[in-house]
Amino acid sequence: MPDTTGREQLMPMTGPKPGNTDAYSMILDAIDGGTYRPGDRLVESELAERFSVSRTPIREALQRLETQSLLARQGRSLIVASLDHNQTAELYVVRGELEGLAARLAARHATAEEVRVLREMVEADDALIEQPHALSRSNRRFHKQVHLASHNRYLVQQLDLVYRSMALMATTSLAAEGRGEIAQAEHAKIVAMIEARDEDGADAALREHISVAFVTRLKQEAARLEREG
Repeated sequence: MPDTTGREQLMPMTGPKPGNTDAYSMILDAIDGGTYRPGDRLVESELAERFSVSRTPIREALQRLETQSLLARQGRSLIVASLDHNQTAELYVVRGELEGLAARLAARHATAEEVRVLREMVEADDALIEQPHALSRSNRRFHKQVHLASHNRYLVQQLDLVYRSMALMATTSLAAEGRGEIAQAEHAKIVAMIEARDEDGADAALREHISVAFVTRLKQEAARLEREG
């Protein structure tokens, strides 16, 4: 995504905390959480009413989101952006590199408690295999925990930016038949490598996990195009 300030890429982009009235954070969190999906039109007056803020901060937030390519122009309207094939491929390349590094660093730095949390997350998520949307939300929490276990704040911030862009994908690869069970096995392997302090193994396991997810997404898109054609 474009970086016009020179600081965006270094600043964490977290969702709004309880009581936060920052319009930018609230709109971003709504996109991130699926309240607004790719192609949805965002209207100043409606957003101001939804979030109980004036239209000026809403307008400024929309301009900022447009600059970051999370919103796009459609005539005179602003809509939630979507990713084309090339953008998706580019995003997965960056995601694989950064997530692999996070797993490598987690294998080096994760505490015993952090490893335990990761293991318990995988065990709990086994119950969600047949619930792709719930599993998708939990999947993000798992990956975030791996990121945090890297103990590298700048890497975590960059991965936060990547995951903001992931919100622009209309579907989850975990909705594909059989993908949930496979993803869970991949998560278990990642945790095993981190627990064993196998940096190369953790890096490779997470990269492979991202690669399989991308292949699954490409197959989903091909099937969608075939149905529509």
